[in-house]
Amino acid sequence: MQHYDLIVIGSGPAGQRAAIQAAKAGKHVALVEKREVIGGACINTGTIPSKTLREAVLHLSGYQYQAIYGINYRVKEKITMADLSFRVQHVIKTEVDVTQAQLSRNNIEMLFGTASFLDPTHVVVENSRGKTEIEAPFVIIGTGTKPAASNRVPINGHNIINSDQILSMAEVPRTLIVVGGGVIGVEYTCMFATLGVRVILVEKRPRLLEFADAEIVEALSYHLRDSRVTMRMNEEVDSVEESGGVVTARLMSNKKITGDALLYAVGRSGNVDDLNLPAAGIEADGRGRIPVDSDFRTKQPNIFAVGDVIGFPSLASVSMEQGRVAAGRAFGIPLVSKPENYPYGIYTIPEISFIGKTEEQLTDEDVPYEVGVAYYREIARGQIRGDTTGRLKLIFHRETHHILGVHIIGEGATELLHIGQAVFSLGGTVEYFVDTVFNYPTLAECYKAAAFNGLNKLRTY
Repeated sequence: MQHYDLIVIGSGPAGQRAAIQAAKAGKHVALVEKREVIGGACINTGTIPSKTLREAVLHLSGYQYQAIYGINYRVKEKITMADLSFRVQHVIKTEVDVTQAQLSRNNIEMLFGTASFLDPTHVVVENSRGKTEIEAPFVIIGTGTKPAASNRVPINGHNIINSDQILSMAEVPRTLIVVGGGVIGVEYTCMFATLGVRVILVEKRPRLLEFADAEIVEALSYHLRDSRVTMRMNEEVDSVEESGGVVTARLMSNKKITGDALLYAVGRSGNVDDLNLPAAGIEADGRGRIPVDSDFRTKQPNIFAVGDVIGFPSLASVSMEQGRVAAGRAFGIPLVSKPENYPYGIYTIPEISFIGKTEEQLTDEDVPYEVGVAYYREIARGQIRGDTTGRLKLIFHRETHHILGVHIIGEGATELLHIGQAVFSLGGTVEYFVDTVFNYPTLAECYKAAAFNGLNKLRTY
């Protein structure tokens, strides 16, 4: 029996940060990983591969320069899955090496195998070499998620795939059916549409990305339609079959759509099947999500759960913070973290990023607000970059002028947002952007333009 101060199950972003936070506090930490390689879905099948794939798509398609050199401009005429995979595999290997070095520097002990609870403080780790029993007064679960499955969609890993199997496709399809209009489905829709693939997006809700600002999502929807994406909203798949290399999806409304391949991206479920949660006195819901309190503590006081396995927002950045906070709470380390200040980044083409409230939320709450908007096409850097579709939206209180929300669509949005995040988090007002000098030419100037636009609306003539 090996003794530790903390056992962390799962080496994704949440588990890594939890283990490192505890190790920095001088604790003896065991980090258990089921795969033969560390990093979880984030590094190996999810965040890092998809974002690297996106960069490869943008580069090889010449997308960012087509507004300048013409829509026929491409870096490579015929783009293959091998072209896309090459860059992805390089980045994955580098990220794994960096993560291993970081864990090693902090003297975190890695255990590879499947973890399951014997009781709330004892865990058994099983691999091909046998079983190892370990114990600790605290356990943090960060096992992440896996793509949800449906008996209506027979995944074959070839031309009917889930999001973990994108790179297993032999070639870039001419036509792709994407089932699911959430973050994952929309991100891959954008990537393949940019490659020139005819994409049909099926979503059972009336709009995409319902948690994001309606105006920003409408701008994205317009861009998707402009990229020849067919959007089937308020539709649900009834059955899928494959014959002779053609995939046919029948919808509940009796419509029939066909394509060379189908991506099923309707949600994800928690990786809890192997944990033997009942032995620890814990239960997960029907989608494998573990309920936690504001400190990420489960109903078993010494066991915490963090990251995607607890559900929304399922962002790697937030998972990292949740892991850090959970380890701090376990060992009484004073930490300050404000979920209302967490930013959101969606790697569509173009990117979407936001922080704070949407117009819809503020309207429901009867908060008096005003909006200032700046368009990339009016900013010199936007013209230089060839991005004329982007926009930045500032929402501020009509009376106090405090920033209530920042919403951006456009290339570089996830980076650009952090300027607004700082002002928002520190309780700043819209006047900050008016009084601040930004480098010229930069996209950061959008903040000043949006601030002037919003303040001008308050004037009475």
